Amino acid sequence: MAVRVRIEDVAEAAGVSMKTVSRVLNREPNVREDTRVRVQAAVDALNYKPHPSARSLAGHKSYLVALLYDNPSPNYLMEVIAGVLDACETQQYNMMMCPLDFGSPTFMNAVESMIAHSQPDGLILTPPITDAPALLKRLDELELAYASISPRKQKQCMGVAIDETRAAFDMMQHLVSLGHRRIGHIKGHPEHGASDWRLQGYRDGLQKAGIPFDPDLVVDGEFSFESGVRGAEKLLQLRERPTAIFAANDDMAAGVIGVALRLGLRVPEDVSVCGFDNTPMSLQIYPPLTTVHQPSRDMGRIAALELLTAIRKRDAGKMLQIPYTLKLRQSTGPLG
Repeated sequence: MAVRVRIEDVAEAAGVSMKTVSRVLNREPNVREDTRVRVQAAVDALNYKPHPSARSLAGHKSYLVALLYDNPSPNYLMEVIAGVLDACETQQYNMMMCPLDFGSPTFMNAVESMIAHSQPDGLILTPPITDAPALLKRLDELELAYASISPRKQKQCMGVAIDETRAAFDMMQHLVSLGHRRIGHIKGHPEHGASDWRLQGYRDGLQKAGIPFDPDLVVDGEFSFESGVRGAEKLLQLRERPTAIFAANDDMAAGVIGVALRLGLRVPEDVSVCGFDNTPMSLQIYPPLTTVHQPSRDMGRIAALELLTAIRKRDAGKMLQIPYTLKLRQSTGPLG
């Protein structure tokens, strides 16, 4: 049975006190650089892994962050989770997942209960929880740090986002460049800021191309595969069906492709289909999906790193906007 390396062993190997080792591990200021290097070398050589409970008792911290989510897209969520875990591992933090029902009357009670019992050092909020006014107000009252992914009010918090309106506009430019003028859109969940931004990009793209907005070509969705199926059934059975459909995320776009094939339509020869997010699933369906690459894993990682920065030094976290790219694949093609 392997013997667990203790902090005392690291201190002895580095020729410093246990308190100095603790200060280095917790990235505290006012430690000489040569001392920090010596301690880190001893940590690496001994493969020392600080025990979270011991660090908590020493620093009055839980060394735990909580990821709050209520998102119907499992593909998006898994990417965010992976990114948060990447960041926590590098900072020797633990992550707990906190699934919530954003629309439930007990939503706030559930959050407050989690905070009281688990005492996380900070929270990572995913949409639509990012925009819950009562929650944000309560977190400020508790002085509990939080980072937001794709919040509506980006100037008022730290975290990460992309320019989703511009990304949707660019996707519309792509469809227009292929000759499409009758373009349908399946909106996202009404509580998500992303739904509004992507709809605005759709409308901006129509306007830029001189195409009148037709409300019959816009249908409700919820960012789920099932809502994509429902939206596609409405759009593809119109008397004059669209020649292209821009779904507000990949899960819904996959639903569109399934309906199109069931109705005997070819993708993209009869109808072009595109999505948003570039989740792994976008390459696992056929034809491979044209989509917007929102770097969800990077966004989870960056949000977590900004949160951990703010935990170490109050008000140090920032709101960062990162780039997106279009992924042009076989699900879109020229107007037939």
